[in-house]
Amino acid sequence: MGDGFAYLDVVLLALVAGFLILRLRSVLGRRTGTEKRPPDPFQARDATEPRRGPQTPLPLPDLTVPPRGTVHEAEAGGALGQGLKQIAAADPSFAPASFLEGASKSFSWVVESFAKGDSKALRPLLNDEVYGNFAAAIETRAKAGETLETTLVGVKSADILEARLDGKLAVVTVKFVSEQVNVTRNRAGEVIDGDPVRVVAITDIWTFARDARSRDPNWVLVATRSSN
Repeated sequence: MGDGFAYLDVVLLALVAGFLILRLRSVLGRRTGTEKRPPDPFQARDATEPRRGPQTPLPLPDLTVPPRGTVHEAEAGGALGQGLKQIAAADPSFAPASFLEGASKSFSWVVESFAKGDSKALRPLLNDEVYGNFAAAIETRAKAGETLETTLVGVKSADILEARLDGKLAVVTVKFVSEQVNVTRNRAGEVIDGDPVRVVAITDIWTFARDARSRDPNWVLVATRSSN
């Protein structure tokens, strides 16, 4: 009899233990693969850049240094300073530092999109004339079977050289000094211009414009020239 009761006690304890395990699983749940995973400390993050749809260029890494030389002190009361004041009067949201930050990013997008031959990405950033010149150069390169490889190492400086208000059109000219690696290859992949291991300092002078009274905050590139 004693052995029989002992056996029943073991069975009852096993049943109680099984019941408790089932209850715990129902309360705590199981992993389904949809739980939020712990953050990866090595994963790059950019909390300042919003996600962009496919209709706009993907944001590139911010390669700029803090803008310097926005308004040279010697010219603060001259034509440059006067032009900046006129633009700010027509568009109170205009600020030279913010403009230079946006212009530097636009510079990065244009340089890299042109190297990739991505005319679609260039279209919203350029006016008709500049876009036509860029698109023609891309087409000529493609017909020749050539590829351009550009690595934008960084934008060393971005300085406003000229600013004016033509009617309601704000026009600002910026001098960019950047470090780039540029290589042109033929169909066979052979280097026909540039050096894949040489970083070159390049100075570009670009002019941007926008309707100061428009709700569209975007500036477009309307002219380019190089001092190199």
